[in-house]
This record gives sequence, C-alpha cells and structure tokens, in this order.
Amino acid sequence: MTTANEVKDIPMVHLTINNIPIEVPKGTKIMQAAQTLGIDIPHLCYHEDQRIKAHCRLCAVEVVGKRRLLAACSTEVWEGMEVHTDTQIVRDTQVSILQLMLANHNKDCLSCPRNQNCDLQRLCSRFNIQHSPLPSVLKDEPRIETNPSIVRDPSKCIRCGRCIRACKDVQGIAALTYAGRSSDIVVTTAFNKPMEATDCILCGQCSLVCPTGAIVEKDDTNKVLDALQDPQKHVIVQVAPSVRVALGDAFGMEPGAIVTGQMVTALKLLGFDKVFDTNFGADLTIMEEGAEFLHRLQNGGPLPMMTSCSPGWVNYMEKHFPNCIGHLSSAKSPMSMFGAIAKTYYPENAGIDVKDIVTVSVMPCTAKKFEAARPEMGRNGIPDVDVVLTTRELIKLIKYVGLSFKNLPESEFDNPLGLGTGAGAIFGATGGVMEAALRTVYEKVTGETLEKIEFSEIRGFEGIKEAVIHIKDREVRVCVAHTLQNARRIMEQVKKGTSPYDFIEIMACPGGCIGGGGQPIGTTNAIRKKRMAALYEIDRGLPLRKSHENPEIQTLYREFLGEPLSPRAHELLHTTYHKVAKPYEFD
Repeated sequence: MTTANEVKDIPMVHLTINNIPIEVPKGTKIMQAAQTLGIDIPHLCYHEDQRIKAHCRLCAVEVVGKRRLLAACSTEVWEGMEVHTDTQIVRDTQVSILQLMLANHNKDCLSCPRNQNCDLQRLCSRFNIQHSPLPSVLKDEPRIETNPSIVRDPSKCIRCGRCIRACKDVQGIAALTYAGRSSDIVVTTAFNKPMEATDCILCGQCSLVCPTGAIVEKDDTNKVLDALQDPQKHVIVQVAPSVRVALGDAFGMEPGAIVTGQMVTALKLLGFDKVFDTNFGADLTIMEEGAEFLHRLQNGGPLPMMTSCSPGWVNYMEKHFPNCIGHLSSAKSPMSMFGAIAKTYYPENAGIDVKDIVTVSVMPCTAKKFEAARPEMGRNGIPDVDVVLTTRELIKLIKYVGLSFKNLPESEFDNPLGLGTGAGAIFGATGGVMEAALRTVYEKVTGETLEKIEFSEIRGFEGIKEAVIHIKDREVRVCVAHTLQNARRIMEQVKKGTSPYDFIEIMACPGGCIGGGGQPIGTTNAIRKKRMAALYEIDRGLPLRKSHENPEIQTLYREFLGEPLSPRAHELLHTTYHKVAKPYEFD
C-alpha cells in the first residue's frame, strides 16, 4: 500500500489529452490519466483488478511523434506527451477491431444471457455498428452444459483473456488457457475437457469477468418460475447474507447498499410462500462447527480444523489436497444446513408433506449449484435444496416481473427460520466465519461474556490474516485466507505438517462471498470492499450478534436436535468429503 508520504515523493508528469492539460503521477497509464478527465477509452481485455494484457487493442490512441497507435492500457505517460483519443485513425481502428470481432461472434444478442449487460454489445452501440460488413467466419460450436454451475459458449468468446487471468492469477488454478495459433486461437481447458473434469472448482470467477456471454452461470430461473406457478407446491426461499449488499448494484443503487427489506418484499411479490434467511443457517453452522472445533481441541482430532462453508474451497480440497480432507470440518455449509432443516423440522412444524416443499436458495456463488446437487446433501432421494439461484438470476426474476426495486417498501423475513444474528451476517466477508465462531467458542469455553466481540485483526482485504486468541488458559492460533492462490500457501504447510494454526478459515473467492462468482457483473475489488463494510454495518445494527444467542436456534435444539454434535445433528448437519480423481496430472 502506498503511503501519503510516498505519494508526495512521486514526481508528477504534465501532458495533454485531447488538448486538455493534465498532471498525473509518473507511472500512470494513459487510460487512467484519461479517466481523471472523464474520458472513457474503449477497452475489452483490460480489467482494473488484473494485470495488463494489451490483447484487444481497442484502447489504441494517437500520440504525437509516434508512427503507430499505442495501447492506452499499457503505455505510461511521459512529460510533454500529447494524446488524442478521438482522431479519425483512432476511430477507424476501433471500428475495424469491433467488426473483426463480430465476424467471429455469435450475434444472437436477444437470446444471450448477457443481453444489455455485455461489453461488446455496449461498444458496438457506442460506435453505432449496426452490422458488420465482413463475412462471418464463425465456427459452429455448441454450448457446453455438462455441469450444474457453469455454461461455456465458445461462439461468444472474444479471446480477451480475462477468464484466464482470473483463474490463474487470482485462484492459482489455470483451468482455462489459450490453445491454437493466429486466427485459430481459442480459450479452452486442458485437452478440451469439460470444466468439472479439470482442475476447475466451479467458483465462477471466470464468469464474473467475462465481457460477453462466453462463460455464464447455469440458468435455473425457469425451474423456480414453474414451481411458483404450481398450486400444489409450497415454495420457500433462503437468501445468503452477501446477496443483500450486492443486489442493489443492478438497480442503480450505490455499491454496498443494504437492501434487505426491499429484497424480502421482492421475493414475496415473486410468489414465494415463505422468505427465510440463510443467516439462520449460518448461526446453526457456528453451533455445530464451533462444537466440533472444541471437541477436536479438547479430545484430539485433526488440527488445524478448516472451515467447510465455501463449496469452491471444498472442491479445491477434494481435487488438489485430498490427503488433507480430514482437516475439513464435517459441518455442512449454512445453505445445506438450512436445507436439511427445511426438509425435516420445518414440514413437521408447518404440517406440510415434505414432497410438496420446494426449497430455493439465492446465493452469490456458482459452486453452490454443484453443492446442492451432491448426493450427500439430501435423504431418501430428496435433495435438501432443490434449486440454487445466483444473485444475477434473482436480478433476472425481479426484472422479469417488472418490479421497481428501489421503490419497494421494506418487509421482514418470515419465522421460524428467518431470524439471524450479526454473526451470521458477517459470514459473507472473508474472516466473518472465523469471527462468528470465536464469539461463540470463547463464551462456551469460559462461561464469560465476551465484551469485545469485534476481531479487527482478522478483518480486511489482506490475502492471509492471522491472530492469537486467548481462550481461558490456552492460546488459539487462527488464520484466515481468501482466494485459492492464498489457500495453496496455507495448504502446503498443512500438507507438510508444519502449520502453526489451530483453526483456519478459507473462502474461495476474493473478499469471500461478497465477491462470489454469481454476484452482479461489474464486481471489482473496490466494490467488494464496500460490500464488506456493509455487512459489518448490518452486524453492528442487530440486537443479537452471537449465534448461540439466537432464540430460534435455541428452540431448534431444544425441540428437535438435542444438542450440537448429537446423533440427529450429525445425521442432518454434517457430511463427509472425498478425493476426486482428475483425468490428468502434470506434476
């Protein structure tokens, strides 16, 4: 991080852009300099959170004294530079590039999942390109829909490389790569295998940065609409904590806007019979996961224990570190715990046949679709969660019904599965699961009230955070990491038996669930940080901030589960994971 003093020490550079004088720090790229003047230089391969690629050349600009156009995304400014972004040669070049892309692009925009939210479409509209004069060279390639989470459409790919960078640089997976040469270059997987048959963990970060419809989530909105229209079905929905601080992005609200009340109203207007809160499931997870950690700590068991809330992280463990699976908590995720209760305890209390209940989950995550489809997440052939929608899919449903989201009145979640604590709310941010667990574990061990319940040392966007927590007469060393690039560093220690930690939380996506692969298109690290702050704001504003203080959770244990780690709790709320064989090995 650059300090204020360091900023003062950076020499300033003077230049003009479109004859407008400007002063920027040395090292600034032309694109960023133009942005300070309110000039948006067109681009496709550039992404503010990725290293520069300079592949698409759409950001070409004319610089006085240079014989060729320069890429604004990769060219640093210099003293006296004169830049022009709107000359005839610049425009002709940009139009030609877009026309070349369209010649090798499936132009079924009306039926494309990214219609009206596509960077290529937006740029063609900006440059008034209504059709390409070039003949189509598009190869007939079918959509690849072999897994429950991610759909690939090679006919929409513009070879920008954003997905490759997200997979390799952020996640350290490299499941996607370039193959071929020259005009035959494509983005594909190793040996052109389906994504689930590669190192891919279905986190969806590729879909979040793809500028077109080449990589999208598997759309299950029609399944939900059909269920809502079936009078024989009792359709309930649970909503993850990070959805309520991201949903507003799609409706013109400020990033990080807390829209819980409007979201609940929208779901009720869509026709759901009950609208519940995944925060309830998060509180339940803390009860089970916290008890499991204490049992391992006091009675022996694989340490460090690792959280198992993030399905992308669980998939990563099963594929990349199968010999360390014993370190994972056996506790299911909040979504799956909620689903189990929704198909057992809830129908008993509501007097509804479980076969008539449809459970829908709205999640920030594409990997949750895969999690819900796992055979372990259900009983007697009945899945605990019938349909998982991403935040993006909920946006589609709200727009489909034609709701004016910003103007909706606020509503409350339904009971008994709609009450959650602040501890459950912060599950959506990296470090939140650990902090929620520590709030409960401390009080369960010591019998004392934890006065300072905010663990600032494990908050924030730093990739790996660690802390030492004093619980009674023992020091508990904890670690928090997000993105699988950072997770690998932690796992190498665990694999070697040199890890100094007792308890580790890992989230697959940048920032945790707030940056999940199913969140609104346009999510950046800057936006993730605003969502993180919003979740902590929700926590501070709730009357209950510790999972074990949730009265509905207490009732659930008293009437149905008995106690954490009881036989019934184990049957419904815990699971096992297993090694997943890969079709190839490069090591």
